[in-house]
Amino acid sequence: MRDTAEAPDPVDVRLGARLAALRAEHGWSLEELAERSGVSRSTLSRAERAQTSPTASLLNRLCAVYGRTMSRLLSEVEAQPAPLVRAADQPVWEDRAAGFVRRSVSPPHAGLRGELVEGRLAAGADLAYDRPPVPGLEQHIWVLEGTLEVTAEDTAHRLHAGDCLRIRVWGPTRFRCPEGDADTRYVLAVVLP
Repeated sequence: MRDTAEAPDPVDVRLGARLAALRAEHGWSLEELAERSGVSRSTLSRAERAQTSPTASLLNRLCAVYGRTMSRLLSEVEAQPAPLVRAADQPVWEDRAAGFVRRSVSPPHAGLRGELVEGRLAAGADLAYDRPPVPGLEQHIWVLEGTLEVTAEDTAHRLHAGDCLRIRVWGPTRFRCPEGDADTRYVLAVVLP
């Protein structure tokens, strides 16, 4: 989380505005969104006003409520989509507290069902999502470097460089880079149902 004395990150400002707009589009109060998402009203308010940088877990909960993938939400706060996104222009988002860096590799487009994301987890990082952003989401997880432990449907998988796991996500998932190991870098291919 960012110190509130720092100037807000421009991406956080655009993201907060988009989150507020989505809530308004659904006609929900902060209280209603808090009930639907399981996120406190104050946390939602601070995220919408860019007083805090939202965590991956928080964005996942909101994506689940709004029926969006995280990539789609993040692409909505970027400039107009293009068919080609150069590596230097691919949006990067960080959850510093969790040791997670996410790079949207695919050119964003709301009409497409698939997307590629590069994930990097620091040694010891542990990301737990209580639900998928879209039930039945198909994920292909291809480890490029390091070791990644993925748990879905109460089944744990330990992946090493070169391994690829395909899952369909209906419930909680967990991505973990074991403590003491090297950082993990992986590609996540996401396909909407």
